[in-house]
Amino acid sequence: MTEEKKPLMGRELPLPGVAAIALYLLAISGVIIVGTVGRHYPPLTLILAALFMTASAGLVARFRWAWSMALAAVFLLACYYGWIFSTQRQSQWAVQGVLNLVFFLYLIRPEVRERLR
Repeated sequence: MTEEKKPLMGRELPLPGVAAIALYLLAISGVIIVGTVGRHYPPLTLILAALFMTASAGLVARFRWAWSMALAAVFLLACYYGWIFSTQRQSQWAVQGVLNLVFFLYLIRPEVRERLR
């Protein structure tokens, strides 16, 4: 006997890891916005903030295009933090790079891809 999973209140919720990655992308976009307002980042980085917010909202809604955007975002952030670590040799950049790599590896799992529409 197999029981079908019944959606909670008529709608399935996203996986907890996907929701955490969406919140992470939202936090990164907030940091970019605050950094741009404080003139620490150039104004063109607001485009990245908008893309990260779009990927975050679409990831919670379980859209495949948002999964692709989030996958690209965390991979590029992992590469960026790895490059900064290789030039500056400061451990916080390595930690952030590994964190983004873990997010990337989570997003490419088959269970995550199956839940997208």
